[in-house]
Amino acid sequence: MPLKSDLWVDSSKFDPSKVSEKTAKLNEKLIQIWKDGPRWYEVGAPEYRKLRWEGKTPLPKPIVLEQGINFMIPSRDEERAIPCRMFKPANGESKGIHMHIHGGGWVLQSEHYQDPYLKYMADHYGLTVISVGYRLAPEDPHPAGANDCYDAAEYFIKHGKEKYGGELMFTGGESAGAHLAVLVALHLYKAVPDFKFRGLLLHFGCYDLSGFLPMVTHHDRALVIDRDVMQSYIDVLLPNTSPMERRDPSISPFFADIRGMELPPALFTCGSEDPLLDDTLFMGAKWQAWGNETVVKVYNGAPHGFIGFSLEACEEVKMGLDDSAEFVRDCMVK
Repeated sequence: MPLKSDLWVDSSKFDPSKVSEKTAKLNEKLIQIWKDGPRWYEVGAPEYRKLRWEGKTPLPKPIVLEQGINFMIPSRDEERAIPCRMFKPANGESKGIHMHIHGGGWVLQSEHYQDPYLKYMADHYGLTVISVGYRLAPEDPHPAGANDCYDAAEYFIKHGKEKYGGELMFTGGESAGAHLAVLVALHLYKAVPDFKFRGLLLHFGCYDLSGFLPMVTHHDRALVIDRDVMQSYIDVLLPNTSPMERRDPSISPFFADIRGMELPPALFTCGSEDPLLDDTLFMGAKWQAWGNETVVKVYNGAPHGFIGFSLEACEEVKMGLDDSAEFVRDCMVK
């Protein structure tokens, strides 16, 4: 076809026939694992968090590393502080701070659940990685968790160099964490106009909480997440809200008017087998359409959450980690 499109997508990244045997086997294993275990809303969020920490859910028990440093930072509420967990580069040389925001559907996990991943980022990015323990639903629905992330970012902007040896340079996260990271970037654009991140690391995020872009409905394999899981997460995060109310940009960044906004460079990653694939494709295209530096990487066959798996799980884990490290390096030299 001689007429060229203004948007281009590498269709080979979505071709099921090109998924590796190792990745395909991982996906089938994950589907079976999730069938065997209870869903969080069947036992309640507090009990599921406890079971997850004890290794009694479909996912393995979290690995705790002795290099992790726990500390607290102040919040907007005088009677409450925000817990954080920090990893520094193994060589002791940090160029700045990456504020990590964990996933878990705004309901599960904490800053303690991904030590090997946090350490990997610290060592390979050459940054001090600080994971924020924001408040979770249903105990604390929106905007509690987002406010904690805003408070943490503003605190690290003011005190990062003095207390942690470097300036705040990056933020990002996985799934719900990627959603919150975009909200942080949009919040700081107005709240701290003289600050700009070097880059955002946005892995398989959910950017429309109003009714879902269609992939979550089209995907019928129950691979790590599905529509029921996502609906349950969002219902407790946003109780007593209508779909239209959930389109508020402070909730669903996909609906933010970013025309004319100079936003940070952003890396959007997602697996082709992720039910949230549409969020990455559409948010990434929108980010780029208004003149912001954008890299969208799709990993054929990879499931939701893949970048946090072990390196042995599938080839796409290392690909995603390597791409993230390259993105950080590129942002550091600009």
